[in-house]
Amino acid sequence: MSYPAFFDAVPTIRLYDPLAEFLGALDDGIVEYSYLDAVKLAGHSCPTVASAFMITCKALHALYSGELPQRGKIRVELRRMDSDGVCGVIVNVASLLTGAGTQVAFKGIGGRFDRRHTLQFGAEIQAEMRFTRLDSMQAVDASVNLQYVPSASRTGELLPKCLHGSASELEQAEFRQLWQARVRAVLLDYADDPQVFSITDQVVGSGL
Repeated sequence: MSYPAFFDAVPTIRLYDPLAEFLGALDDGIVEYSYLDAVKLAGHSCPTVASAFMITCKALHALYSGELPQRGKIRVELRRMDSDGVCGVIVNVASLLTGAGTQVAFKGIGGRFDRRHTLQFGAEIQAEMRFTRLDSMQAVDASVNLQYVPSASRTGELLPKCLHGSASELEQAEFRQLWQARVRAVLLDYADDPQVFSITDQVVGSGL
């Protein structure tokens, strides 16, 4: 399988999944996810997939502060509804990493490991997303602003030609390179830019 080399330069995230350990899927319950895993889930690599992966990793690191995040013990809330724009792409990546799910998620075993109703939409929050530890109820708010990550002007020129099948092979190759160059920028060049990725701690038990 061939993919852009920069995928491997993106830091991975390690988590502890008690369900995986309980059922013997992973001896110690430790699971590691990479950006490539998010790409496989989404079926493509774009700034939205990249930013969803990055903001979720940042939120989990902020919540657990040096500890291994516990997959399946995290609630994810989104301000938008599931039908809004690219919300579906974002929640799929967030769910991959956190284990959070809607009413159709894993219902648990003997009263344990229930992952239903931990992914919620239309939350009354100011940020785009809120991540909450279900053991301590500590929460962080998270937002992404991709307008600060520039896109090459040629991308907009080439996109309609590629969509309509009128682009040459060279133009298609150029479009793909420019598209992934912006993805790379999101994941590597702007990963620590607070204008792009914002994480804010919430006081336990607070509202908005």
